[in-house]
Amino acid sequence: MTIQNAGNSPSVTFIHIDADQAGQRIDNFLMTHLKGVPRSKIYQIVRRGEVRVNKGRIKAHYKIQTGDEIRIPPVRTAQRENLVVNKAIIHKLRDAIIYEDEDFLAINKPAGVAVHGGSGVKSGLIESLRAARPEAKFLELVHRLDKNTSGCLLVAKKRSALRYLQDLFRQHKIKKKYLALVKGNAKNKSYHVELALKKNTLSSGERIVRVNKEGKTAISDFNIIESGKVASLYEVDIHTGRTHQIRVHAQSLGHPVAGDEKYGDDEFNKQMKSYDLKRMFLHAASLSVKSSSGKMINLSAPLDQELITVLSNIGIQTP
Repeated sequence: MTIQNAGNSPSVTFIHIDADQAGQRIDNFLMTHLKGVPRSKIYQIVRRGEVRVNKGRIKAHYKIQTGDEIRIPPVRTAQRENLVVNKAIIHKLRDAIIYEDEDFLAINKPAGVAVHGGSGVKSGLIESLRAARPEAKFLELVHRLDKNTSGCLLVAKKRSALRYLQDLFRQHKIKKKYLALVKGNAKNKSYHVELALKKNTLSSGERIVRVNKEGKTAISDFNIIESGKVASLYEVDIHTGRTHQIRVHAQSLGHPVAGDEKYGDDEFNKQMKSYDLKRMFLHAASLSVKSSSGKMINLSAPLDQELITVLSNIGIQTP
């Protein structure tokens, strides 16, 4: 991709598309290029013909091609300028990278860090990572983890790698294993859970997921690692990637995840605080993915010291 300013208007930009950028819709391309600009504004400048491809008008669903010349008009990005990037998070992320090659990198995401910033006020993981690597031409999340979930998270460094990895996720060809500390001295060594999940929005505007036969198929396998007197540690394999899947499936088993304020048990959560648990105990421990060259890459994200301490306090060995 090459970028040029127009000679008669320095605010107008011309972008020449290379093979790695080709194949995506023009609206999605503009959302990436014009960070901080509302989607409604993107559609507006496309409808008005202010965005041109090879000097012609296009529609928002147009797929850009190698060699296309895209004209982008001057657009104010005030929301982007107001974004506050937390320097402490930047340093934390630099130390959290567990794998990197020319296509993508993997981060052991800290708990409490959202993958995206919100309201133009606070930066998330991807904004902080871009700030840490201003020279990077492309950094995009391949998938997501909840704010309070830690562990393996993939970030693509190329558009082609993003498409490739997201296709693998859609085809369920990426293996993910989680560690979940749940309520009670579990008697079953394993559970196979196949319960459909449906998203709902409460009157307060809060999003919540419930078991519902009209929802989307969700499959989880819980395999015991060790049982303690008050809680049990499970390794969880997920065969689908539904929102809050492990948390809702664990709740349906009567073994909610420790520290889960949305789907958990309040009394159990209070008890776990006495063992120094200050967050939800859900961790994306490992991820296996085949690279575009055919190499199998097995990634592992160690537990942080807080969760190791909790396990020690309740008499469970760190796996």
